[in-house]
Amino acid sequence: MNTAQQTLLVLGATGKTGRRITQRLEAAGLPVRQGSRDANPPFDWEDRSTWDAVIDGVHAAYISFQPDLAVPGAVETIQAFTDLAVKSGVRKLVLLSGRGEVEAQQAERVVQDSGIDWTILRASWFCQNFSEAHFLEPIVQGELALPVGQVAEPFVDADDIAECAVAALTQPGHTGQLYELTGPRALTFADAVTEIARATHRNIEFVAVPAHAYRQAMEQEQLPPALIDLVLYLFTTVLDGRNTPVTDGVLRALGRPARDFSDYVQRTAAAGIWGKGRTM
Repeated sequence: MNTAQQTLLVLGATGKTGRRITQRLEAAGLPVRQGSRDANPPFDWEDRSTWDAVIDGVHAAYISFQPDLAVPGAVETIQAFTDLAVKSGVRKLVLLSGRGEVEAQQAERVVQDSGIDWTILRASWFCQNFSEAHFLEPIVQGELALPVGQVAEPFVDADDIAECAVAALTQPGHTGQLYELTGPRALTFADAVTEIARATHRNIEFVAVPAHAYRQAMEQEQLPPALIDLVLYLFTTVLDGRNTPVTDGVLRALGRPARDFSDYVQRTAAAGIWGKGRTM
């Protein structure tokens, strides 16, 4: 097998998981092609004319769909990309999926029915949503308000997801496996914010707000209606307790337990990302 055939494609290469996967593959000296709008060649989920150049010569691909597999048209897009990948000679697909989403499970079936090797990484909410996404600014400001109550979520570390993906892309034994990836314990969002506040020695509050009030706030920020609908779907439907149970997916994939949320908090707090200075 020549080098071109061994090329590993990472879609969403600048995202939370894609960036970490790319770093690990490059550190191992493996040929990696980054799939993003800023890469060369560029990749855009919304522009299928960009797909051929990115998939050419690829041996295995990590698929991370943006903004979420739950959005209308996502399953059809995954089907189209999977068909192209098979036609282009790709030998393995590793799909990042989400727990508790009917649409995500439909996308999983597309990959499972592709006729080539596959691995599914069905992940819970990321720990890094608190430090690398829209939760970050409110936490820095001292108050995170979300339309969710006392529902517990076993947040999973994006580094664990990345290591699972690298293993699936590069090692035998993961073909045909569906790994449901969670952290080792479930926390409410209030619990999570409390841990962050304790680690940073700051006053940080969590406030549960009604869904309609959260919608109004997003509308005032002039966010796209489709994005508003997606966010509320994730908070009011997916976060209804269905995903609270902890799983052993990380242990099955890597042979070690999943990282705990507190480990993530300590690392992130030490980096100063959440700010310092306000004493509790």
